[in-house]
Amino acid sequence: MKASLSELLARIPGAPSPQSPAAERFAQGFSHGSMSVGLYAPAGSDLQQPHRRDELYIIQAGAGELVIAEVRHAFVAGDVFFVGSGVEHRFENFSADFSTWVIFWGPAGGESQT
Repeated sequence: MKASLSELLARIPGAPSPQSPAAERFAQGFSHGSMSVGLYAPAGSDLQQPHRRDELYIIQAGAGELVIAEVRHAFVAGDVFFVGSGVEHRFENFSADFSTWVIFWGPAGGESQT
């Protein structure tokens, strides 16, 4: 399986959806079992809600801040963040060229921490 940055960027913005009435800002690359890989490139503001599965964000381009559970983290291209299932988070103050790989995996509710 392979996901190409240029192919995914070409699919953003996508058609409007219930989560993104103006236009979809996420393009899925592929999935296998409980894991999926996609690219997220919000424009202007990040309106996402907490997700049901654990996720990694790998910053592809741009800079800004990621707020995770009310804690603010500066980011630049190359940074990686973990966000647990159900945790409030959003990107803020990001540059116009911002995009991030998103990897979801595991069961709804996240993996056990034991």
